[in-house]
Amino acid sequence: MLLMITSREDSYIQFITVLILFVLILAVTYFVTRWIAKIQKDNIGVGNLEVVETCRITQNKFIQIVRTGEKYLVIAVGKDEIHMLAEVSKEELMLKEGNQEQPISFAGILDRVRNMKEKERD
Repeated sequence: MLLMITSREDSYIQFITVLILFVLILAVTYFVTRWIAKIQKDNIGVGNLEVVETCRITQNKFIQIVRTGEKYLVIAVGKDEIHMLAEVSKEELMLKEGNQEQPISFAGILDRVRNMKEKERD
């Protein structure tokens, strides 16, 4: 009888230990991922190359406007190739100043869906 209680307690202790380790590993992974993303975000757009805008054409084909120094190039990016389509002057582009777009929040999307459901009921 004493042996059963001890083994049961050991299994609970092992379970809690594994659970705590799992949560710790998840937390460390989360913070390291955010840290690396911040480092990469700080490195993007610094220097002579910057992707200004991207438009998806098909599943794996894009058209991009890329700033290289003072020039703006329109390129086609495929799965295995990149082709230059044209060179565009800065005056021909409609560049956005700063971050004018508000980030999409889950609450905003949920409110829109609720409003659509209410309109359907009426």
